[in-house]
Amino acid sequence: MLVEERDGKLVRIADRNGHVWAKLAWIGDELDRLDVPGACVRGARIDDPLLGAAHGVGDTTMSALEWLRPTEIPTIAAPARLAPGAGGAILNVIAMLAQRAHIPALRYAGPYPTHALWQALRRSFRTAGSEEAFVAGAVERMARLAREPIPIEFVPAAHERLAIERGHVELRAGVERVVIDGIAYDRDGSPARLIEDRCEVWFGDAPWSRVATLELDGSLHDGPHPVRACTSDVVGKPFPPPLVAAIAELVAEAVSAPLGAGARELLLSRPLVWADLGARAATVGDRVAVHAALWERISPLGLGRLALALAEALVPAVSRHVANELATAVT
Repeated sequence: MLVEERDGKLVRIADRNGHVWAKLAWIGDELDRLDVPGACVRGARIDDPLLGAAHGVGDTTMSALEWLRPTEIPTIAAPARLAPGAGGAILNVIAMLAQRAHIPALRYAGPYPTHALWQALRRSFRTAGSEEAFVAGAVERMARLAREPIPIEFVPAAHERLAIERGHVELRAGVERVVIDGIAYDRDGSPARLIEDRCEVWFGDAPWSRVATLELDGSLHDGPHPVRACTSDVVGKPFPPPLVAAIAELVAEAVSAPLGAGARELLLSRPLVWADLGARAATVGDRVAVHAALWERISPLGLGRLALALAEALVPAVSRHVANELATAVT
């Protein structure tokens, strides 16, 4: 990682190949502008009706920071309005600035302690806390726009980003995450998974498609390749209502408790269909879609096992959608 300073302040972050990941402009000790892929943070402070002192970021706002010495993880008023990946890029810059200022740990003091935020924080901070404790009371915090800190400490540990064809790699103690065509491949990911040096898509506890192979330094050895197409006869077909009802209950029980009712309502109110979703297990829009590879791999094991696999596939997408809807309703 290449870091450029001016007057003792960080002004540019680039990777070893010269790809620029962040630019910072300062007026004295105050941030004037931060540019990351997909977003621009405007350093001038404004009075936001939701957050109070805030900065503009893209089409939304974020709580104001002391950028030279950030001691709090900021709240973004409408995270869904940011381009994919932009929030994580901003958090990584904040972690780097905190490291440079020798800040031992930061806490989150906002109303949106969601699964998505937890996952983003884990990529730029270390913590001994649990996701269960972090998201507990999320709906109640949203309802009253809570601003008291959650008592979980996040120790800054910024990752290095390396641009590759159609995406990037995140490195700390080796390769920790790879993003290709907007899909994140994590060590504990599903169905997109990072296994040793390989980015693969798995369904039914077996590989479905290999997308790329990496060198130890994060550079590409092979790929990226297209995800194997699914040609199952069920593609495009709707789920029978009794199965939808059963899946809705399973998902409602599996998501974070505050989101259960919203998850159930979502699944009962929109068509649920089989689809070829590439490296995604499920998507939520005007309809809810599930990857047909699950039918190919899991249905021979019985309807009960299939229902559980479908619920597992739906939980991340449904949780994210319901949490975004709640945040939008508050704002």
